[in-house]
Amino acid sequence: MIFKYPSARRDETAVDEYHGVKIQDPYRWLEDPDSEETKEFVRLQNKVAIPYLESCEIREKLIDRITDLWNYPKFGCPFKEGKYYYYFMNSGLQNQSILYQQETLEGEPEVFLDPNELSKDGLVSMSIYEFSEDGEYLAYGLNESGSDWTKIKVKQVATKEDLPEVLYKVKFSDIAWTHDNKGFFYSRYPEADSAVDGHETTVQKNHSVYYHKIGTEQSEDIICAKFPEHPYWLTGASVSNCGRYAILGVQETCKNNKVFYCDLEKLPNGITGPLPLTTIIDNFEAEYRYVDNDGSLFTIHTDKNAPLYRLITIDFENPDEANWKVIIPEDSKNVLDWALCIDKDKLLVGYIDDVKSVLSLHELKTGKKLHDFTFDVGNVTGHSGKKKLSEVFFRFVSFLTPGIIYHFDLKNGFDLGEFRKIAVPDFDASKFVTTQVFYNSKDGTKVPMFIVHSKDFKKDGTAPALLYGYGGFSISLLPAFSVSRLVFMRHLGGVLAIPNIRGGGEYGERWHSEGKVLNKQNVFDDFHAAAEYLIKNKYTCAKLTISGASNGGLLVGACINQRPELYGCAIAQVGPWCREKLLITYVLDMLRFHKFTIGYAWKCDFGSSDDEEQFHYLLKYSPLHNIRVPKNDIQYPATLLLTGDHDDRVVPLHSLKFIAELQHKLSNYKKQKKSLLIRVDVQSGHGGGKPTNKVIEELTDFYCFIFKTLNLKYHK
Repeated sequence: MIFKYPSARRDETAVDEYHGVKIQDPYRWLEDPDSEETKEFVRLQNKVAIPYLESCEIREKLIDRITDLWNYPKFGCPFKEGKYYYYFMNSGLQNQSILYQQETLEGEPEVFLDPNELSKDGLVSMSIYEFSEDGEYLAYGLNESGSDWTKIKVKQVATKEDLPEVLYKVKFSDIAWTHDNKGFFYSRYPEADSAVDGHETTVQKNHSVYYHKIGTEQSEDIICAKFPEHPYWLTGASVSNCGRYAILGVQETCKNNKVFYCDLEKLPNGITGPLPLTTIIDNFEAEYRYVDNDGSLFTIHTDKNAPLYRLITIDFENPDEANWKVIIPEDSKNVLDWALCIDKDKLLVGYIDDVKSVLSLHELKTGKKLHDFTFDVGNVTGHSGKKKLSEVFFRFVSFLTPGIIYHFDLKNGFDLGEFRKIAVPDFDASKFVTTQVFYNSKDGTKVPMFIVHSKDFKKDGTAPALLYGYGGFSISLLPAFSVSRLVFMRHLGGVLAIPNIRGGGEYGERWHSEGKVLNKQNVFDDFHAAAEYLIKNKYTCAKLTISGASNGGLLVGACINQRPELYGCAIAQVGPWCREKLLITYVLDMLRFHKFTIGYAWKCDFGSSDDEEQFHYLLKYSPLHNIRVPKNDIQYPATLLLTGDHDDRVVPLHSLKFIAELQHKLSNYKKQKKSLLIRVDVQSGHGGGKPTNKVIEELTDFYCFIFKTLNLKYHK
């Protein structure tokens, strides 16, 4: 099929000079999302892409099948606040999950907060929430159209009514109540434009911590911590389990943090102004997360001198590193991923063992192991428990398990019970198989990869394959359940492959470091090697699709430039990958990413063109700057970029400039028969809180593109 792409103006006068090297940027004008020219470019691109995707002969079958399989009850872990239990549940096709309340685990649940009632189209989602210590109030944050901007509201539990106050200009924030139940800490940008709606590309500065007292206007909120001499720092406050201390974390990038604290009991008049902060960690050399404290003795989860992480204690009144004590040492092989204090004096600890979740119970004071919890190969995707409570819930999934919620109460010993098992209609897990292999990357590094397919799958090299990757920001791709991938395996005869390439956190900080900044090429080499493994071992051939969401979009862009002959189809998309308030990217212009919104925080993984050595390294793989007409009659794989017009984390300019350059370079290349398209969704952002109807619509586009591109067959 011959595609006629929109003609985009090239401004040859747009030139930047980096360390003596001049770089043209002819589509600089696409950096303005509000210009009429940009809007017209988006309209014309959608005019090409949408009819192509909607012309897929099995589109209705795909959307019906994905919808049918999606329509099953999805439950989150119950958690207790005050005298009630709460849990999130989606009955199947609701756009947003509903928060339910019940007095006992066996009691009748009632709707407590339904985000679906806040907008007709489901574009308002709840992103953060925290109950007061006594369980009488809920502070919760709402986001619109996928934007990272949040507004915080407060609901009274007894009446289920919202209080009058609304907090604006909130972004990348947690909520932390003081234990007097009078108010909470949160973070916002005080100087943000009041018209924050997700379209802006400007860099926000002076992220600050505020304290809000219940029953007051936001204008009365108290600024508690700010660092005007460091306008790009990100700040956040938490309150210790005992309620006495406010703990302040400061990040310069997405990784590592400084730590400060304030003894709230030493404030005679309460919180009235900036907190008198004491410094505990005054550098960005490692990551520190609060777990618990006994007075001034704090238990901390850290990778300082421990790439696989460990638990230590720091006396905040005597914080010199020489006085730190190890509670749970770094394991020789497994990543100590998280720790939760429960039942007064115990720790529930989550490990990653060769990309699989493992849980164990330990003594808080000594770290002594008390028990190992055993379950199938998979991933713990959620957990709930508190120091003052003896019971714990956690949610387990795998590629073939949609969810099992386990429960145990330490009053009754270590017995692990199934509290709730989630089932998908018309899905039989016994008809599929998951295997884990280890393959060699270009430099000989062993890289793990999960491969999932039906039991009657034939390894003859003719099947389509979907190779999904990420490779950045220390994010681990553990097993996850997806009904759309079931459709691909069951009805399109495909095989799913998830390689755990470097740059992720599957093997701790070393694995992450081997895939960042001046080691970034390892990420792409690992992904290429995964594709070669699948082809060599006859899982697939030319019907290989590569896909990546969020940071994985960069992966896809770089890989199709470097090895276009290896892939038949490529799809880059935004996505909800997130750890805490980590800021993850879908970046294709590696020279200018740090000049927009929160891009400066990604220098920890990418480096920066401001540094001469890093500039030359970035230039070698930057997707936008390495589009070339292939040699030897090779063509680029069919390429589809998916983005949203409200993505204020990774602004759409990356995708727009890339597709413009790709089409410009290849539209007159006679060997290029495969499509080069972009689909820009309106009123959607980076993936967080995306309504179900939009998720299903995007997935249908995703598989329609693969089906048409690779000439696949639909199997009933």
